[in-house]
Amino acid sequence: MKVLVTGSTGYVGHYVVKALLAAGHSVVSVSRDAGKTKTASGAKLEIFGNVDYRMGDVSNGNGLKEAMNGVDAVVHLVGIIAEKGLQTFARVHVEGTRNVLEAAKAAGVKRYLHMSALGASANAISGYSSSKFQAEELVRASSLDWTIFRPSLVFGVGDDFFGHVLKNLVSQAPIVPQIGDGMFLFRPIWVGDVAQCFVQALTKPDTIGKIFDLVGPKEFTFKELSALMQTVLGLKKPVVAVPLPIMDIMVPLMNIVPAIAPITKDQYAMMKAGNTGNPETMNQTFDLEQRKLETELPAILEK
Repeated sequence: MKVLVTGSTGYVGHYVVKALLAAGHSVVSVSRDAGKTKTASGAKLEIFGNVDYRMGDVSNGNGLKEAMNGVDAVVHLVGIIAEKGLQTFARVHVEGTRNVLEAAKAAGVKRYLHMSALGASANAISGYSSSKFQAEELVRASSLDWTIFRPSLVFGVGDDFFGHVLKNLVSQAPIVPQIGDGMFLFRPIWVGDVAQCFVQALTKPDTIGKIFDLVGPKEFTFKELSALMQTVLGLKKPVVAVPLPIMDIMVPLMNIVPAIAPITKDQYAMMKAGNTGNPETMNQTFDLEQRKLETELPAILEK
């Protein structure tokens, strides 16, 4: 099967492309920068000699129609975790999805796999999650044979949350700030399992028209994640719980200068909401390795 992958030069996209090739599929990689060699978090990207790299911009649709030539299925992964300039949640997540759907339909491509996010809902308190839900609405309203995936925190070498956001939160200051009581629940999933869900869904017709929560084998509180991070980094810093009313004031103030803020307003809102789900349907449908965060974290933090 020839599979077009948007966001293929991103963190998750890199793993998806590798898994597609290993499964015997041919890949068309679409991105604004076909020569990109690193993910947003700085992880080195492998350039695959047997991938057809094509230029395309989902946010305005440029190049998408041409990139769809000869394609059997589309995997749409493009997403941003923070807005910057013209790269807004509405433009990238919502309009980007609309452009990909229209290009696929025009090219006669029926199979469509979509990367959403756990927590996507009509009443989400973060712009990220709200825009992900709006994109889902477009997918569900399309005539394509769609499948939607909603991953929790995705971990692996090159990830942004564990390798950057949480690492900085734990290591930059003499104390470790804890958001409220730290009891918000998360169920991180290994990036290799996320990639396998996309690959396996291509040959599973029973996944068409369904939404899957992608979550790992173990649930953690934010407090437990912070403690695990300290252990792996070899730190023994005091943990100071910051009441939510104070955090609600501090986070917007820190984001007056976004470049030095340890956490964005959207990331803070999503942390408070937690990010967990039931793995039962995923486990019944897909054959996954289910690597544990505790096992992979040392390698993630080495980079």
